[in-house]
Amino acid sequence: MSLNKFPRLEKTDLKTLNTALLFFHVSELKELALNLGLPDDGKKGAIIDRILYFIETDAIKHSPKIPAISRAQRGKKYPLQATTLILKGSYKNDLATRKFFKTLIGEHFHYTAYGIDWINEHWLAGNPPTYQEFANFWQQEYERRKIVKAQPKQEWAYINFTQKFLERDPRSSKEAILEAWERERSKQVNIAQKILSKINFN
Repeated sequence: MSLNKFPRLEKTDLKTLNTALLFFHVSELKELALNLGLPDDGKKGAIIDRILYFIETDAIKHSPKIPAISRAQRGKKYPLQATTLILKGSYKNDLATRKFFKTLIGEHFHYTAYGIDWINEHWLAGNPPTYQEFANFWQQEYERRKIVKAQPKQEWAYINFTQKFLERDPRSSKEAILEAWERERSKQVNIAQKILSKINFN
């Protein structure tokens, strides 16, 4: 599918669309990507970025590929040891791995988004870390976040919405927050649909 760039979206529309798409469910974003003739793989932020890039450039942005050096060899066993490389295809976020990390880090270890992102970044860079290197990073980041509160990712719209809602009204019930979220989500989906309707497709 090719995009007719006349009329092109204004920068204000693109910015508004970026915000509105954050309120979509991943399944809705995947459907939108497929309707635009785009790949629907990747996490929420990557799909949104791909959609906006296509609208702006009429080009397809593919997800970066993890190089072979960061991938496990088929049939080879990789023991849970401090010096073992964490490789795509052998690494698992399972109970056994969590228990092993607790031996390296402590009972306070738990799977985190920042840990998963760190591993993925190293895979993409062709520099897979060892379990000990990951343990060192995780503990350092854990200590840092005790001092500097980390902000939720932009694509975590519900968490961001909930935090702002509670800042305004700390005594709000879960039901009130959920109702407000659904209203805002519906509003943002409608905004996105109106902006997307301005685009012509061949």
